[in-house]
Amino acid sequence: MPKHPTLDPTVVIRAARGSDGGALDELARVDSQRPLAGEVLLAEQDGVLVAALAGERVVADPFRPTADVVALLRLHAGRSGHAQGARPRIRVPSLRAA
Repeated sequence: MPKHPTLDPTVVIRAARGSDGGALDELARVDSQRPLAGEVLLAEQDGVLVAALAGERVVADPFRPTADVVALLRLHAGRSGHAQGARPRIRVPSLRAA
């Protein structure tokens, strides 16, 4: 346990996994939206799912202040190319038979 506890919550941003489906559906229901589809980024605050982003669509817990968390999701998505659906490209050198 830290000597000086902080009042700022810990935020984790990560890609959604198959096991997140139920929590994502519940978050969308609470936010009165349809569930997200495709590649989804999640934001957890102190271990609780509070917001998710897929493309331009966001679902968030309306009973928590999530504007900063959603901004972090968008920032992360923009940096990783996640929002545009871009995939990292790996350059593979062509091999020639000698």
